[in-house]
Amino acid sequence: MDDTLLAWLKILFGFVVLVSGGELLVRGASRLATALRISPLVIGLTVVAFGTSAPELAVSVQAALAGSGDLAMGNVVGSNIFNVLFILGLSAIIVPLAVSSQLIRWDVPVMIVASLLVPVFGWDGDINRFEGAILFCGIVAYTVWCVRKSRRENRAVHAEFAQEWPKASDHSRKWISNLVLIVVGLILLGGGSRLLIDGSVTIAESLGVSELVIGLTIVAAGTSLPEVVTSLVAAMRGERDIAVGNVVGSNIFNILSVLGLSSVIAPGGIEVSAAALQFDIPVMIAVAVACLPIFFTGHVISRWEGGLFFFYYLAYTTYLLLNATNNDLRYIMRDAMLGFIIPLTSVTLVVMVRRSFQQRNSFSSERKLREVGDSK
Repeated sequence: MDDTLLAWLKILFGFVVLVSGGELLVRGASRLATALRISPLVIGLTVVAFGTSAPELAVSVQAALAGSGDLAMGNVVGSNIFNVLFILGLSAIIVPLAVSSQLIRWDVPVMIVASLLVPVFGWDGDINRFEGAILFCGIVAYTVWCVRKSRRENRAVHAEFAQEWPKASDHSRKWISNLVLIVVGLILLGGGSRLLIDGSVTIAESLGVSELVIGLTIVAAGTSLPEVVTSLVAAMRGERDIAVGNVVGSNIFNILSVLGLSSVIAPGGIEVSAAALQFDIPVMIAVAVACLPIFFTGHVISRWEGGLFFFYYLAYTTYLLLNATNNDLRYIMRDAMLGFIIPLTSVTLVVMVRRSFQQRNSFSSERKLREVGDSK
């Protein structure tokens, strides 16, 4: 059999195994978490998000051990861009997504800070073991904070929990079967990631494309398939806290845990290429920052905002492909994005936030006037 064909079969089969492993892991972990009476939002931010990011963890760790630092970095950066622009965009196009105030106040800022740490640590050309350990300590602290905050939530949140997870008590009793699901899921993730790495490296070498580009596109999209399925299903079922929380939590996990642990395990840390520092990492940061004003305006991701996200992902992927093939159109695409599309969107978001503030202040003033009138 031709080596290239065998490599594509490895990638395809690796995707199938990864998705199956991620599904089993999420199912078992979610059922165990429900026994702890954790709210749906926190389940989305932690258990579901971390479970669906397990393929990214498996692939990046395997790549780091194999000395493919570009593939590990491209997988994390590409997955974060894919999660927001593609998954949130497509989910919001299907049904507008309500955004929790907790996400706006705490979790999105955490995602932005984590994204900013990547160029800070990688500015010298790599993320070493010490810097990776700092990132990994961040995910431990974030998880503990999420769980402790959830346990202090009021009765209204627990009522929401009971409504969205009516069969939680039945599932929570099956401890052994859930643990088996988690173990089997982890085994499948390890095997699938190995196949995906081997196939991706072979394809990159045969096409003359860098491992960074393969990681940013094929591997990033493939390892994000569990997030795609989880968020789309959650959105269609009306569990929108899980749909949005899954994406934000996955992005936090990808940087703090996946990149952090990969940097700790890799003998020389994770190499950060100049190409990633100049374009792809800034795009990841811009995507994270763009979430804040969009999430803030009305606490809803509308269909047109989802369409904007989705359009940006298509434009970004087009640029990567043009750049990989050394097509002269890549310069036109880059200049259009940096000189027109992104600035125009930024101005639009600033106007939206300003109008939102004005509307809230107007509403607050009218309410105070009514209260004064009623007291008289």
